Amino acid sequence: MFISLLLQNPLIFVLVAAALIVSITFHEFAHAFSADKLGDPTARYLGRVSLNPVKHLDPIGTMLLLFVGFGWGRPVPFNPINLQNPKRDSAIISFAGPLSNFVLAFVFALLFRFVGGVGLIGDFLYLSTFYNLLLGFFNLFPFHPLDGFKVVYGLLPMNLAYQWLQMQSYGMYILLFMIITGTTGSIMGPLVSFSLRLLGF
Repeated sequence: MFISLLLQNPLIFVLVAAALIVSITFHEFAHAFSADKLGDPTARYLGRVSLNPVKHLDPIGTMLLLFVGFGWGRPVPFNPINLQNPKRDSAIISFAGPLSNFVLAFVFALLFRFVGGVGLIGDFLYLSTFYNLLLGFFNLFPFHPLDGFKVVYGLLPMNLAYQWLQMQSYGMYILLFMIITGTTGSIMGPLVSFSLRLLGF
């Protein structure tokens, strides 16, 4: 999909790439920032509490995202031992990433309305809104290694949370199955469309 876009309209491809880089950067920064504020300095020591895209982009994951349509950023490590309430705080740190994308989508939508959605700036603002919504919803899928898995873990009572952790090793297989069969698109499509309508698109 993105390869054909590059060949047909290189300028739009550049705008899509920029929108994705912004989305991933803020997503990973939000993880690092929240972990640091909750008492774990691991991300800060690694230089991850930063809005510099270089700190957060995984070379292979970024290339795959741009040319295949599926990829990843560089995960932000944190040490639960440093957290006051490891179960709760791990969920907060995990949710911070998708939340940052939803906040960014709202901000970009406001800017889109402000500039009137005209020209390349309008295109960039729309694409940034779209991809932030997409990234936010995708990462809330409750399968390891996505953020949603730890969010669910943090919300469950301890006895169920322990059982939930036993599902961790199956997460990647479930996720790959959903991507290959198009299930992720079937779920996210209506969510993103509804959100875009709410934001005035």
